[in-house]
Amino acid sequence: MGFFDRLRQGLGQTKENLSEKMNSVFSSFRKVDEELLENLEEVLIMSDIGMETSVNIIGKLREKIKKENIQEEEQVKIALREIMKEILEIDNIELKLNTIPSVILVVGVNGVGKTTSIGKIANYLRKQGKKVVVAAADTFRAAAVEQLEIWAKRAGVDIVKKEEGADPASVVFDAICYAKTQNADVLICDTAGRLHNKQYLMDELSKINKVIDKELPDASKETLLVIDATVGQNAIMQVKSFKETVNITGLVLTKLDGTAKGGVVIGIVNENKIPIKFIGVGEQLEDMQIFSADEFLQAII
Repeated sequence: MGFFDRLRQGLGQTKENLSEKMNSVFSSFRKVDEELLENLEEVLIMSDIGMETSVNIIGKLREKIKKENIQEEEQVKIALREIMKEILEIDNIELKLNTIPSVILVVGVNGVGKTTSIGKIANYLRKQGKKVVVAAADTFRAAAVEQLEIWAKRAGVDIVKKEEGADPASVVFDAICYAKTQNADVLICDTAGRLHNKQYLMDELSKINKVIDKELPDASKETLLVIDATVGQNAIMQVKSFKETVNITGLVLTKLDGTAKGGVVIGIVNENKIPIKFIGVGEQLEDMQIFSADEFLQAII
């Protein structure tokens, strides 16, 4: 089964939640009018796209219908997909890895699938022909290093680690030195998911960033926030919270398989103006790919 087929299968509940409700709305109306739009807006809100984003989408749809004199159901669906695609394609979703080494800093709360995402991204990059090193800088959570080591081994990439409780910035420093000696293309750094308070988290991430900026001042750097799609609207709040402490350059969406809340993807991008870089729909190494707005929207509408 190809990735798009797995995506469609994984997003089955989201499609059922959104498309079937949408089809029900269309079947109840004989013409494209304001009442139809109000009902579509309600469907979007109930599909975890969110109030602000849903109102924005229907506002644009209203303008498009008037401007293009849209009168058919299929034309409305096509217009809706186009508007959603414009929201999702806010920036180049390709990873910016233009230097040797480049750095990917991975952040996110515990339980979102951060460790598995790092393993899958490392595997994806290795299959692209890149030499990858992983830094196990989440030294606060019990067994975090061991879990990352298992995923690094599965992905066939090197890992730099220290004992539990070690200074995360020192792990990153050692990993940078190792990546340089190995002439690695990409260094992926894990970070602690939840520390004692936000200030402590910010201080640790600041120390790590200072080490990276000092040792690799000209390196391309991505800071990816891993988000669990199953939490729906709470995911939007997580993004906003992390934006206060870190310059997020991209999002990694996990656990989209088996959730009816995949519509939150559109709300997250619209409200935070941060592109989705990767999307995950399963537990296997290959179940993560570069995000495609076209494929995602085809899978849910």
